[in-house]
Amino acid sequence: MNPLSLIDKYFSSSLEAKKYLLIHSYKVAEKALEIALNCNFIKIDKEFLAESALLHDIGIIGVNAPSIGCNGSEPYIKHGMIGFEILLAEGFPMHARVCKTHIGVGLSEAEIISKNLPIPHENMLPESIEEKIVCFADKFYSKSEKYLLNPKPIELICDEMKKYGEANYTRFEELRSLFNI
Repeated sequence: MNPLSLIDKYFSSSLEAKKYLLIHSYKVAEKALEIALNCNFIKIDKEFLAESALLHDIGIIGVNAPSIGCNGSEPYIKHGMIGFEILLAEGFPMHARVCKTHIGVGLSEAEIISKNLPIPHENMLPESIEEKIVCFADKFYSKSEKYLLNPKPIELICDEMKKYGEANYTRFEELRSLFNI
C-alpha cells in the first residue's frame, strides 16, 4: 500500500480539512526537499522524506480545529500522537515516528511533564535526519491563511520558538545551524 493513499482514506469526509492538510503538507515537503538538497554531507532517503512530510499532520483529522475543517474531539497538541497511532496501525512505523516527533521542534519528556501537556510522558525528540528535516521545515508554514502558501520569516519563527521555552529555541537553532539556514 502506498502510504499517501491514507490521506484519501482518512480525509474522505472532510474536504476542507483535506485542503488545508494537502496545501500545508506539500509546502512542508517542498521545503524539506530543498533542505535535503543542501545536506550533501549526509545520506537522506528523499522518498521517505517526501512521504513523511506529506503525512506528518495526518492526525489533524482527530482534533477540534473548526477553522481548518477538523471536527474531532482532541486538542490540537495531540495531532502528532493521533497521526502516530494512525500510521502505526496502518503499518508505517517510520512515518508514524515523524508524526510523533514534529511537534514544536520535538518535545522532551521533561517538557511534556513540566508543561502538563495532554500527551504521553515520553521523549518525542526527532532522531533521524529525516525526522529533523520535517520538524524544521514544518516551522516555515502554518495552516493559517497568511503562512499557508508563503513561508514565515526566520525572525518570526525564532520569536515563536522562544515563546515555547529556551530548550525549544535551542533545538531550533541547532537545526538551523545543521541545515545552514
